[in-house]
Amino acid sequence: MTITDIVLVPEKTVVTAKGDGAPVEISGTSNRVFLVTLDIKQIIEQESLDVSIFGSADGATWEPKSIAAFRQEFYAGEYPLLLDLTAHPGVKFIRAHWDVARWGRGTETPMFEFGVTMKEVPPEILKEAVAEAKARA
Repeated sequence: MTITDIVLVPEKTVVTAKGDGAPVEISGTSNRVFLVTLDIKQIIEQESLDVSIFGSADGATWEPKSIAAFRQEFYAGEYPLLLDLTAHPGVKFIRAHWDVARWGRGTETPMFEFGVTMKEVPPEILKEAVAEAKARA
């Protein structure tokens, strides 16, 4: 089974508090390297969004620490993250986790509209990228 597009948080999900996406099984993927994209569609000023990826062997018990994290974001836009699970062979499920914060004047409740998607990175593209990076070094 080859999975190429995976949704960790559905597009245009609106959140006002911390939370978790649904567990997604990745044991059937042909590769263990993924491009994860955080797409923030809408925010209000003076707030932050932290999105991280957690792994699990069974989809019920989750690792206490994230296996990857986006940098803290304050603005709408698309943000990529390379997720390499080769160092985590026991991870068969992943899920997104988010924390939100708000400060300043106005409402105290944060609001973000965002989505998180993931695509497998084919091995040949990885080899090309590594070769190009070595050539530039």
